[in-house]
Amino acid sequence: MSKAVFLDRDGVLNEMYFNKETNEFHPPFEAADVKLYDGVLESLKVLQKNDYLLFIVTNQPDHAKGKASLDDLMNVREEFQRIFNENNIRFSGQYYCFHHPEGIVPEFSGHCDCRKPGNYFVMEAIKDFDVDARSSWFIGDRDKDIICGTNSGLRTIRIRSNYYEYKNKTDADFVVKDLKEASEIILKNNL
Repeated sequence: MSKAVFLDRDGVLNEMYFNKETNEFHPPFEAADVKLYDGVLESLKVLQKNDYLLFIVTNQPDHAKGKASLDDLMNVREEFQRIFNENNIRFSGQYYCFHHPEGIVPEFSGHCDCRKPGNYFVMEAIKDFDVDARSSWFIGDRDKDIICGTNSGLRTIRIRSNYYEYKNKTDADFVVKDLKEASEIILKNNL
């Protein structure tokens, strides 16, 4: 069986984008707005070198909410992939949920199984890649990430966020400042 690290994207791998017009932070809507946090690439390389499969599991509801086009979101996804390819980082899977229960775009509105805290994508990856959940991790910055990981049988690490208040629905196994610290914990607690 394989061991894996499942990662949320925005707020874990990259900075949120500050929109001066709305005075709000949101995920990047343009490729030029993708800014990885310091140490992210190195941390992913260390995990990869230590035989962890890497997965992204992210909610991207801004098209459903009418804030961004699906093409814009796909261009941002391609920019992430370009950066990862340039740095020889291989993700075994990238799972994007574009739905939102209160969306205004009909085909993307309503409830779905793939939106975190639901764990549909994680369970599919566990099955498809023969992942041992007990030796695997979920890293996120929001309650829904930790709930998803816990409900999938994974150990969890919460990255402290500057963007979200915590609702404390569940406790993570560890709380850290960044992905570098999370990767160090994973390697120290390797099963």
